[in-house]
Amino acid sequence: MDIGNCFHCGLEVSPADEIHFDDKNFCCVGCKTVYEIFSSNGLSSYYDFEKAPGATPFESSSKYDFLNNEKIAEKLLQFSEGKSHIVALHIPHIHCSSCIWILENLRKLQPEISFSQVNFHEKTVRITYNSEAITLKEIVLLLCRIGYEPYISLEQYDSEKKVQDKTLTYKLGVAFFCFGNIMLLSFPEYFELKEFWLDQYRNFFRTLICLLSLPSFFYSASGYYVAAYKSLRAKILSIEIPIALGIVVMFVRSMVDIIFDFGPGFFDSLTGLIFFMLLGKSFQIKTYRFLSFERDYKSYFPVAVTRIKGDNLEENIPIYEIDKGNRLLIRNQELIPADGILLSKSAAIDYSFVTGESIPVNKVSGDKIFAGGRLNGTIIEMEALKPVSQSYLTQLWSNEVFEKKAARRFESITDQVSHYFTPILLLISLIGFGYWIFYDTNTAFNVFTAVLIVACPCALALTAPFTLGNVLRIYGREKVYLKNATVIEQLSKIDTIVFDKTGTITSGKLSGITYEGEALSATALSWIKNSVRASNHPLSRMIYDELPMSKTMALEAFEEINGQGIKAQIGENEIRIGSAKLMGIDEVAQKIQTTVYISINQKVLGKYIFHNEYRPGLSDLLSKLQKGYTMKVLSGDNEGERSVLEQLLPKGSELVFNQKPEQKLEFIKKLQQKGHTVMMIGDGLNDAGALAQANVGIAISENVNIFSPACDGILDASVLNQLDKYLALSKKAMLTIKISFGLSLLYNVVGLSFALTGNLLPLVAAIIMPLSTITIISFVTLASNFYARGLQTVKTPTEYDKYHSLKKNPNVILTQQT
Repeated sequence: MDIGNCFHCGLEVSPADEIHFDDKNFCCVGCKTVYEIFSSNGLSSYYDFEKAPGATPFESSSKYDFLNNEKIAEKLLQFSEGKSHIVALHIPHIHCSSCIWILENLRKLQPEISFSQVNFHEKTVRITYNSEAITLKEIVLLLCRIGYEPYISLEQYDSEKKVQDKTLTYKLGVAFFCFGNIMLLSFPEYFELKEFWLDQYRNFFRTLICLLSLPSFFYSASGYYVAAYKSLRAKILSIEIPIALGIVVMFVRSMVDIIFDFGPGFFDSLTGLIFFMLLGKSFQIKTYRFLSFERDYKSYFPVAVTRIKGDNLEENIPIYEIDKGNRLLIRNQELIPADGILLSKSAAIDYSFVTGESIPVNKVSGDKIFAGGRLNGTIIEMEALKPVSQSYLTQLWSNEVFEKKAARRFESITDQVSHYFTPILLLISLIGFGYWIFYDTNTAFNVFTAVLIVACPCALALTAPFTLGNVLRIYGREKVYLKNATVIEQLSKIDTIVFDKTGTITSGKLSGITYEGEALSATALSWIKNSVRASNHPLSRMIYDELPMSKTMALEAFEEINGQGIKAQIGENEIRIGSAKLMGIDEVAQKIQTTVYISINQKVLGKYIFHNEYRPGLSDLLSKLQKGYTMKVLSGDNEGERSVLEQLLPKGSELVFNQKPEQKLEFIKKLQQKGHTVMMIGDGLNDAGALAQANVGIAISENVNIFSPACDGILDASVLNQLDKYLALSKKAMLTIKISFGLSLLYNVVGLSFALTGNLLPLVAAIIMPLSTITIISFVTLASNFYARGLQTVKTPTEYDKYHSLKKNPNVILTQQT
């Protein structure tokens, strides 16, 4: 089958499903509508910046009804004065120049919007509008119609604006100003030229250089003095101690040279060292502002919910105002915000995020339902038993066992080296001083200070920040978002990988279906499709979507029995679709598998077995990982997939099912007690404790902008099959650091040979120190880029053709398993 792509969103679409308009192909009416909107408003340039830049639009007038509540809307506003309002909305889909262009031209779609500006890094758009002519809800719905649905959560509603700490930026700016000007003013000193005007103003320029160094020494480098002081108090030899010592000695020596006219000092090297170290620090701590690695339940919950008052009137209220006894209205795909009792006849609730169980749970009137579940199906009513703050979900999140243990400090490679570097450096300087003191006191002090200056661990301090900072950037480009550079070091030491099952190695969106039983005729398939068409149960919808198209038939009778299945009648034929109990048969396997039986005219013909859809490339990934890692699988799901997992994983791999969140955490802890360095890969709240306990916790996500539990990194689900390459890169990054340490050692040997013999001239220091810094930065950048050259994201071949050919035959697996 020839597969094309949607002109708007780029999704693959078969010719049979294509919508043709204006000589272009679209996958759905929504994409076609967005194209029409842009074209009719003179915004067709949207498609010139990027190919297929859009997303399938979504619009639900009821989903954002809470924005009609002025109390809620005002909380979301950044500015409100008269009719001029400003709001900043988080748009997860912002990803390219087309997105920026269209969002900054919203005024052409809606004249009441006077200005809009995009912050690409934070994926937000700041909109200024006339509140008398347009409401916030209308703006949100406009964004939904063009494929840029905003994400509005309780976290945004509740939190105050965080003030960004710009201290490091200010220090870096001051250091750069001082360094640049001092280098310019020091230029004649390097050549020791004899010229009348240079000699006339030499002292003036040296004094000016001295004054320019003061802001850099006292302000920009202040963080190193504080860190060195804290390390000494804690009796720890950190890298900051020799750095601070070297800076202070360099400054004192330079001041002595200037005051007694011994020479120009080392102010250029001093300010250069401070600037490059701050630059490396800035590079290292730079992370992804639009991601959050420490989110809580507020990121997951909506802002408001619909409450039913005594006279059956509906009102939208902030979820913090939910009280015990309130009647709440929950719509399809909405979250249950508080624990309560189901008042409606039945409901199917997806608790996969909380428990890890992938199949929705069926509830009937009077059953207790818990916060955090997502409703699948028709609208329901419930009665709240507790406010949001006392629900099971918030209590689970607040449990102390899920907090990252601060006491488990990770010692970086730089810290390890500094344990030996500092005492050796001091010992060499004292030996040099002790030797020269018997010959020349002046030379002895020069040697002592020169050793501390030339061996100042600038290269040592710059190696790790620039290497790990560059690798951090490479990871981000490949859709792996790590919390900080230290995580890369921890990744290189991993020996055990623990996978969650549901939503991690399996897709959270798809489910494979196997049919077992008698071959079904085209007529029987048509009866089944028309019968499940009338049901909103998730399993019914899955079967309906997988069966081939057929003629619509009228149902003479239809009954849906809660927890069992459906009965339907077409003409004289009775169709039953559901559990073994509905068929009047016994089956033990149903305890570990999700099974739907098919019966026509009292004869059981077969059954559909629902399987998890494993992520593409998983089998190849696991075969590569088994060469260097021990792998285990933890799951809150049942054992229905044990046989499939045993085939995928290396022989002897441990598989543990029916695990509660606390049990997952204990499992990781026991592995660590046995001496293993563990990486946990999970996706939901049920994995949060294990992610926090593991040496490295990676949250896998279908949409990295929406939600992740507390973790050390976020991995885009589409690149899970490249995990082996990411782990290999972390090891290569550490190899790069070790090689650069060797280069740094070589530089120190050369520099110390000059210093210990008393021949360290300012010209020599001016050449050696900046040269070593430039060499180290260049080497680590080129080396890390070289090792990452094979990290091109591999696009998994589509299974579209095979998938749709299999759909026509219900006697085989409808969705291919890995």
